[in-house]
Amino acid sequence: MRFSGRTVVVTGAASGIGAESAWLFAREGAVVFASDIDEEGGKTLAAETQGDVRFVHCDVTDPQSIKALMDHAAAETGGIDVVFNNAAAGGARPSIDEIEPEEWDMTMDLVLRSVALGIRYAAPHMKGRKGASIVNVSSVAAVGPGYSPTAYAVAKAGVLHLTKCAAADLARYNIRVNAVQPGFINTNIFTASIEVPEEMKTAAKGMIAQMSSNAQPVKRGGQPSDIAEAVAYLASDAAGFVTGTSLIVDGGITIGPRHCWDEEEETLFAGLEKMEEEAKAAAQASGAAAS
Repeated sequence: MRFSGRTVVVTGAASGIGAESAWLFAREGAVVFASDIDEEGGKTLAAETQGDVRFVHCDVTDPQSIKALMDHAAAETGGIDVVFNNAAAGGARPSIDEIEPEEWDMTMDLVLRSVALGIRYAAPHMKGRKGASIVNVSSVAAVGPGYSPTAYAVAKAGVLHLTKCAAADLARYNIRVNAVQPGFINTNIFTASIEVPEEMKTAAKGMIAQMSSNAQPVKRGGQPSDIAEAVAYLASDAAGFVTGTSLIVDGGITIGPRHCWDEEEETLFAGLEKMEEEAKAAAQASGAAAS
């Protein structure tokens, strides 16, 4: 019961990582304000989750909606102890040479500005609360290209730096701020916006899970519970000496190219050594033939 008597706000809570995290916080004693634009999913979560979960509609692209969420949670319980800024989506998919200004702005508003304003409007209700903690969702996409669309990757890199800046700003109030960086997790974040039948989205999620299990040392797809457990740690008193940092939860996908962990994958250096050995053997054979 790490969160007994605490008030927790979770954005993007109707499904995936948000739902799993809301469930975990509630199971461990928190009063959870689970927010989302998905009314049906959010209300189902509140009705079916063990513990005190209260659904609040919130569109994180609307600053006033974020403020209303935080004010509501604080008004009902007297303050906020934990905020999990989780809501996001894959954003615009075009590359930098094709993306339109409005697509870029939409992605930044949804993925980066929403986190900034989540912090902004929660912080006044967290000052003076023992163990106050904010956890933001970044991504492995923040460490380099190739993991996601460009706009999403840039926004998630922004979340990492925002986390550090906010940790410094809020340290005077004893509010810790950290981030979690998921790898490929079996959610609908990149398939939700695809305009295909639902069964094809399910197949796409399966494809992503299979690809990730083949591309990382841990040979299984990541699950929402993997991230929820990391978030709970960062939000808990066990991480009381941790702020301004990020926890990568990615099955090892960012540790390096495949040959770092797959002994069957030939490295560049092994290939060069093989070429060198073949050249020496050829030279020796040629010398022997000449003599």
